Amino acid sequence: MNYVTRGKEYSRDDRYLTTRITADGRDGYPVEPGRYRLVVSRACPWASRAVIVRRLLGLEEALPMAIAGPTHDERSWRFDLDPGGRDPVLGIERLREAYLARDPGYARGITVPAIVDVPTGQVVTNDFPQVTIDMSLEWKPYHRGGAPALYPPALRQEIDAVNEVVYQDVNNGVYRAGFAGSQESYAAAYERLFRRLDLLSARLEGARYLVGETITEADVRLFTTLVRFDAVYHGHFKCNRQKLSEMPVLWAYARDLFQTPGFGDTVDFDHIKSHYFLVHDDINPTGIVPLGPDLSGWLAPHGRAALGGRPLGDGTPPGPAPAPETVPPAHTPLAAATS
Repeated sequence: MNYVTRGKEYSRDDRYLTTRITADGRDGYPVEPGRYRLVVSRACPWASRAVIVRRLLGLEEALPMAIAGPTHDERSWRFDLDPGGRDPVLGIERLREAYLARDPGYARGITVPAIVDVPTGQVVTNDFPQVTIDMSLEWKPYHRGGAPALYPPALRQEIDAVNEVVYQDVNNGVYRAGFAGSQESYAAAYERLFRRLDLLSARLEGARYLVGETITEADVRLFTTLVRFDAVYHGHFKCNRQKLSEMPVLWAYARDLFQTPGFGDTVDFDHIKSHYFLVHDDINPTGIVPLGPDLSGWLAPHGRAALGGRPLGDGTPPGPAPAPETVPPAHTPLAAATS
């Protein structure tokens, strides 16, 4: 869990399980459809990357998914959305059990996304930056027909460079602001965040996507922070120079992605708000979950098609999500737009 440490700047624990699932099984875990279970929470921006990439690539059958509830405590994410409070495949109540099956002395962060080896019940990896890259590269034989190229060879160097600054300044930057333990560390994180958002806005003013003419891994990684910005980061994490909806280029860019199948239809705003405002009780000790913001704007025209580009390149949009993975309509902008 994340906590505020008085007088200290925020530092993320990035000691992940870096074992990989690869086509040749060189780490001991070969790609095998149906063998593994991707554990996520819709609340978590790092897990949401994996949810989006899996859906765009059509890996639903090859890599089944377990959805944990939006809240957790010091004992980890729990499967309280499932009947009896247990994941029906893994048979566990909390993700912690799969981490301890891998290492009984495990003392690092119990995070999502995590991929669990079903036969052993052990977590294989929670290395979230690598998980989505491996979905594109190692799981390619199991992509759906029409899957987009999210990590094309000719653009990988640029994608990696963009991903690094977006991670440092934006994805993790909002956390550095929100969990800052001193005025100085908060101010530094705040300035760094909005300086990068200004640079990204300038970059996207004349280009529909971050790298190249199509959606790539870079867009997925930026989107999962932007989609949480007004609902959570602006107020809860004090990232309040502007709302996303007050930054015209980034707001239109985010709506463009949101309205692309595979992006917005994976977003559960109810889970997002419940997680941040209930779990972070050192920041929000009352546990009051805000009723706003108005979500209907996510469905407004974005006008970004005028910049050209081909959202999914030579690919096609994914079909509807499987019924068990469909976000409840009441947790989406559709409810706001029709109320």
